[in-house]
Amino acid sequence: MEFEFNEDGEEDLKKTLKKFRADLKQCKAEKEEYLTGWQKERAEFANYRKQEDDRRMMFSESMRERILTRFLTIIDSFNMAFANKEAWAKVDENWRKGVEYIYTQMNTIFEEYGVKAIGEAGEVFDPNVHQSIDVVETDKKELEHTVANVIQKGYKLGERVIRPARVNVYEYKAP
Repeated sequence: MEFEFNEDGEEDLKKTLKKFRADLKQCKAEKEEYLTGWQKERAEFANYRKQEDDRRMMFSESMRERILTRFLTIIDSFNMAFANKEAWAKVDENWRKGVEYIYTQMNTIFEEYGVKAIGEAGEVFDPNVHQSIDVVETDKKELEHTVANVIQKGYKLGERVIRPARVNVYEYKAP
């Protein structure tokens, strides 16, 4: 900017300073507006990244659960084969040991992923982890609402039930 001094040179200088101050004030206001906008967008982007990470983790957990749940039917087949002790004892020993080894390997994989079997005879019936299939009458009051026997084991992945145990439950009937 060029300064010209006339007889009112001081007056022109005051006008110029006043204009500079107004321009500086406007620049500061714009700077604050841009800084605030940038900070807001940066925070929104950080939130977006966190949400995407959460979604990715949830998807991964969901896929792992789906895959592990599919393998539960195989474990059920093993359990059914082992349930008939008499027939299982008649199977060739080498073949039986091989099948038992495969079963152990599958259980080891389930343990590595945090899958645990649930449902034992004698425990208190809990609708959060058990699915009642049938009622077994008993004349023992202390057995009421306890698991009589397990029809099919249930499983938890961490703390979440991925399949409830299918059970028969005792119900007290006075003699």
